[in-house]
Amino acid sequence: MRQVIGLCTALSISAAVHAQPQLLWGDTHLHTSYSSDAFANNNLVADPDTAYRYARGEPVEHPYHKARVQIGAPLDFLVVSDHAEFLGVINHTYFTGVDTADLGLLDALKARFAAWVLQRRIGEGEGRQLFVDVLPEPGDAREAAKAAQLGGQVGWLPPMDQVESSTWRSIIETADRFNDPGEFTAFIGWEWSSIPGGANLHRVVISNADANQADAFEPFGLDDSPYPEDLWAWLDSTSEETGVDFLAIPHNSNISKGYMFDTRSLRGDPFDADYVATRRRWEPIAEITQLKGDSETHPDLSPDDPFAAFEEYPHYIQRWHTPYKAEVGDYLRPTLLRGMQLAAELGSNPYELGFIGSTDAHTGLSTAEEDNFHGKFATDSIPANKMLGWSDEEGGTNGWAMSASGMAAVWAEDNSRDAIMAAMKRREVYATTGPRIALQFFGGWQFVEDQLQSPVLYQEATATGVPMGGVLPAATAGGAPTFLVQALKDPAGVGLERVQIVKGWLNAAGEPREQVFDVVWSGERSVGSDGRLPAPEARIDRRTGKVAEDEGAAQLLAYWQDPDFNPGQSAFYYVRVLQVPTARHSYLDALALGQEEAGGYPDTLQERAYSSPIWYRPAN
Repeated sequence: MRQVIGLCTALSISAAVHAQPQLLWGDTHLHTSYSSDAFANNNLVADPDTAYRYARGEPVEHPYHKARVQIGAPLDFLVVSDHAEFLGVINHTYFTGVDTADLGLLDALKARFAAWVLQRRIGEGEGRQLFVDVLPEPGDAREAAKAAQLGGQVGWLPPMDQVESSTWRSIIETADRFNDPGEFTAFIGWEWSSIPGGANLHRVVISNADANQADAFEPFGLDDSPYPEDLWAWLDSTSEETGVDFLAIPHNSNISKGYMFDTRSLRGDPFDADYVATRRRWEPIAEITQLKGDSETHPDLSPDDPFAAFEEYPHYIQRWHTPYKAEVGDYLRPTLLRGMQLAAELGSNPYELGFIGSTDAHTGLSTAEEDNFHGKFATDSIPANKMLGWSDEEGGTNGWAMSASGMAAVWAEDNSRDAIMAAMKRREVYATTGPRIALQFFGGWQFVEDQLQSPVLYQEATATGVPMGGVLPAATAGGAPTFLVQALKDPAGVGLERVQIVKGWLNAAGEPREQVFDVVWSGERSVGSDGRLPAPEARIDRRTGKVAEDEGAAQLLAYWQDPDFNPGQSAFYYVRVLQVPTARHSYLDALALGQEEAGGYPDTLQERAYSSPIWYRPAN
């Protein structure tokens, strides 16, 4: 194995980082006061206008504690992705009430009572429990999907089609008002929130529509269907009718109970060619990290990976706590392996996925900065509330269980709706858990190490190879693929600790295998007798939570060739970049509260970036 070790300060990557395409930073998954669960958790006022102003770097008022807050560095793009279900309804009911003019006496009484309960409970600070009360009962996802419905007291509210329509018009008009091609892209999108039996199957839907085009349709939600294939069918027909292009991004798969990336459809049908083609068309990328934890892999699924136990989130979105079990279909690394197995059977891979990160914040504030974290819900924006459980049930979650994560990084031709979506479709994207780590990753058969010094590396590498998200051309006789990696630390962050290449492949029997290679690292460490590079020591100031500025590398560059390549075996490769350890938000909260530790949550973490994979397919 070829290794390039250390700081490598003699090799500048600045020219390559600023070459075409542009590196753009954004969030594809943000909720405002128009989402019912956001509103119930004390985001009563942070609407899309607030969300875009915050993302663009303007100071805004926090919706809960009312202090002035501001993002550390502005975003380049944002998707306001409010839940399609009850869009704006809880907001409207709380402030305005319900219109019962067209209801019968009994239904009118039920609706008025439901509105009164909602107004009282939210007004008295019980909105979180109201939210918990309407979550689904735990159960088998396929059985639950057959009878999918939104229940509880919210279900007593009458249909409010006019409220949802007017809310949608407000959302799309606000997006157009903030959309500024070349400077800032405001996407029109929403979240489809299927969660049968507590299995999270949510998708964020993104469009390239402007307000005039988006006025021709309204968001497809769980109340239309709990089945992903019905969502894709709607995207297909709506795209044909309107000329609008769409993407559906699976999110937070770590709590899908294995159903997000299963071997059968949610209806229980085996995959066929049409299913695979449809899924590949609408879902080329997936969310690998967000506030509700990391979805790369899990220690139970990758026991030989010492970095697999990262930001685990063992809490399903359901009314009652049940023990967590990691399933293959919950995590993206084992899903990539599963996809290659399915491709061997079906002739096409349903899970050839690129990676992005995004927040899933419900505060209206895109918040992925560890030391500037406003919590998932507005209620969790202050340290004293983060340590409180979300309900009285034992084993439930709280604000400290959340991750201050993540971000979507896109290599796009320009900052526009069409260009960013095109980059997502070709999977030239990657994820970080928050830091703005600049990352390039190329695969090919003819690379040489000296190319890492080229000021036009992108053009050279893509002339003979592929960038992240690509598929390697057929193997050359007797050769093995070579890879180039460039990683540059966040200009406002700490140094980098190591770069790894994760390989997954199918052996001769078609069985999945994986290996993590340390290819370059900072400092003077060397690989031990066990074949592993020692983990770094966490060197944070225990009084302030700060890290010394000279910790880690400013940049890490690597040329690597697969030492075990077999041209007859399908494989994928992706890069994982680790920062030096820094203080986790829970530890910073504990310090603020005068405590020595935060309820058993880690004091430190290693923030990271995940490139989209590069695939190799054997010649037929």
